[in-house]
Amino acid sequence: MKTKALKSDEHHPSGVKNGKPDSWMKKYGFYLAAICFLLLYFMPQPAGLPVEGQKAIAIFVFALIMWVTCPVPIFITSLIVIILLSVTGTWSEKNVLGTLGYDVIWLMVSAFVLTSAMIKSNLARRFALFMVTRFGKTPKKTLFILVFINFALAFFVPSTTARATLMVPICIILLEVYKAIPGESNLGRVMMLQGVQADALATSGVMTATAGNIIAVGFINDLTGSSIGYMDWLLAGMPTAIITMAITFFIGLRLFSFKGEATFSDGIGRLSSELSSMGNISTIEFKTLTIFLITVVLWATSDYHHDWVGFKISVYMTAIMAATWCLLPRFGILSWPEANIKWDLMLFAAGAYAAGNALEKTKGAEWLIGKVVTSLGLENMSHTAVYILVIFISMYSHLIFTSKTVRVTILIPSFIALAKTLGMDPVGLALAAALTTTYTITLPPHSKVNAIYFSTGFFSVLDQIKYAMVTCFIGACVISITLFTWFKVLGLFTG
Repeated sequence: MKTKALKSDEHHPSGVKNGKPDSWMKKYGFYLAAICFLLLYFMPQPAGLPVEGQKAIAIFVFALIMWVTCPVPIFITSLIVIILLSVTGTWSEKNVLGTLGYDVIWLMVSAFVLTSAMIKSNLARRFALFMVTRFGKTPKKTLFILVFINFALAFFVPSTTARATLMVPICIILLEVYKAIPGESNLGRVMMLQGVQADALATSGVMTATAGNIIAVGFINDLTGSSIGYMDWLLAGMPTAIITMAITFFIGLRLFSFKGEATFSDGIGRLSSELSSMGNISTIEFKTLTIFLITVVLWATSDYHHDWVGFKISVYMTAIMAATWCLLPRFGILSWPEANIKWDLMLFAAGAYAAGNALEKTKGAEWLIGKVVTSLGLENMSHTAVYILVIFISMYSHLIFTSKTVRVTILIPSFIALAKTLGMDPVGLALAAALTTTYTITLPPHSKVNAIYFSTGFFSVLDQIKYAMVTCFIGACVISITLFTWFKVLGLFTG
């Protein structure tokens, strides 16, 4: 059985909703994007900014406005971006076209195959019904359980994208149970958006949950002579993640109220009966479960493959292997047409990553961040103000940088150098800033997780921006407060 999220062409993730504000943006978005592009492209070249960087900034701003206002489908905007990057000489044609071969594209293709397999086999439906009948007596409880699972997985699956690939099929089935329609259901919006945020926030609390955290620790220890370890990060980061998630969980319920949308008068009884009627696990469910468990084990043990067998199977190759198994004749689960891969999303992702990478490779992003830091006159501020400002800058820098690793590589050493120059505590400042680098939650191309959840069509670009800006602000506030309180208790901050 296919869910509405997978089979509906009407609600593909174009980011367009009904209503006057969105209609106005759709009507005038292109003109606004074109004007901003021309102004930035033809303005006098600023000192220290390469000409390619200036072009990349102009194209990125154009794309950002187009993706938010949606005068055309988002994949069309991505195709325009690919053309602009190439014909303007901003980035080489080989690099631009090569983004369609990025590992994230292959991961997303495999994710669609795995999702379709879980749906066809009814394994995901069985698991969803079990969760709902056992724990999710109401939609709010269901949302809480999903957040809890995301946080639990962060300890065992060291990849944000892998966790998203595991969670999205479950969310889709739950929303089908609740009869949530993509693009219309607020329950669908908040469930998918909280999935994005729970994945990111949980990652900030566990050092091994993403490579960026480990790189940040390496910078902190190498450049400051400290010895931050797994438990130091966990004790510092997990409380801030839990507090932020708890606050934003309830904010999400207010922003996207689904009161009256889902009725549960006889729902639990009906769902219990449906679960019972499924009987014992079938052969196709057993196959799917086997693929699922092997995939999880390979993802969870990726850091140990080389020591065990002499080679490593990456997260992406694991997903491709699982998808291949699903598609094998006789031994698999799906035929190719049943995989239901969204190729329009692949084109959107290719253009999005081309724009982001061009901005970074041409030094446009680095120039923008440098200008922001310099223009604020940090050397004339109190140390307390600098600590807080750096945390906020680090938090919102993901609006420019599309890679957590790039942000860590550029920002953490810079912040450590800044702290040493101003006589501040470099360890506390760098660790607090590092906790923000996983908050890449504002736009679909800001992370692979965003793109995977966005592909379901349950929320628009504007929905994500609205919720994420609030969450990032709260997260920065919580991290700032804990820096001056909890970090001192832990002995990680002396400022």
